Amino acid sequence: MSTFHVELKKIVDDSYEIEIGYGLEEKLVEDLKSGLVGKLHKFAVITDSIVKDLHGERIFHMLQEAGYQADLFVFAEGEKQKSRRTKEELEDAMLAKGYRRDCCVIAVGGGVVTDLAGFVAGTFGRGVPFINYATTLLAAADASVGGKTAVDTPLATNLIGLFNQPEKVYIDIAAWKTLPERQVKSGLAETIKHACMADREFFDYLENHMEDILALDRKACEHIAEKNCQVKYQVVMKDERESGLREVLNLGHTVGRAIETVSDYRLLHGEAVAIGLAAQTGLARRLGYMTEEEQNRVTALLEKAGLPVKIPEYIDRETLVRKLYTDKKVRDGRLRFVIQKGIGGIVEFEPGVFATPIEEGLAREIIMEM
Repeated sequence: MSTFHVELKKIVDDSYEIEIGYGLEEKLVEDLKSGLVGKLHKFAVITDSIVKDLHGERIFHMLQEAGYQADLFVFAEGEKQKSRRTKEELEDAMLAKGYRRDCCVIAVGGGVVTDLAGFVAGTFGRGVPFINYATTLLAAADASVGGKTAVDTPLATNLIGLFNQPEKVYIDIAAWKTLPERQVKSGLAETIKHACMADREFFDYLENHMEDILALDRKACEHIAEKNCQVKYQVVMKDERESGLREVLNLGHTVGRAIETVSDYRLLHGEAVAIGLAAQTGLARRLGYMTEEEQNRVTALLEKAGLPVKIPEYIDRETLVRKLYTDKKVRDGRLRFVIQKGIGGIVEFEPGVFATPIEEGLAREIIMEM
């Protein structure tokens, strides 16, 4: 018997830039010409059936006009399409078009598109570079920083995926004006979450400028885009692989993801997260980490953003309680929650531990009250 040691220590620099601006399509092409992805000249533009007409076609044609080989790969819009089947169909379509390892993926759209396309890029040819061109407020807040890519399964959301960092992210605020009002409001849930968990001054800003944000005021939109990136970066920089601190980004998501799935995606992601945030304030207050006044401020801000804070009547509460156990924070069959501390903080239960076991009975009580 013998043992052969394989030495594979290496330093990897996954740094990238996030560009925030208006109408960034031309800047994207300029960056490619300047060597953003080296000498690659073959681009798979992945988008959904709604974003295709709004932004995808334009970027696709601009790439072709610049002399690049490009193809547009479109899947049906909606969270239900963020699946292993859609990923397989995209991969087969790329292979049929002759794509191999000498290509780059450009994701044009919201969080569903960036999650799915980033996962495709991470496994296609054992990994090809990708770029995110975020066109929604939700993607700007949630998908722009961190490199988490995934698909959903019938059991739960985002349990199949990988960490894969993009070459660059473009946050096109001009694209927000093409969003339906409901999508704009949904996108604010992750923004409010960031303020709740990490920045009291940002929370105050949202309280005082929500009307400007909903009206898509340029200055207000630029500010929240920058603050979202800053808050999430401070977490991801310290814990890229979600070994501890990064769990704080799951604030409101234990109940939120479960509601999203049980609603059969009738609720948008941000709407489900908003209800989850409201639920965790109830839990935080029960456990003594939040005052009644602070709880009321959080729910009032969610309502000011036009987001729901109650569980819809059509959702069976017991089914929802059972669905909580599909959350990725569950350990040894026990529910675990991230808990807000006042406004602008998260409870650290012990050094490096930001989620705590919660008895099912208490979780059920909170859900029944909603």
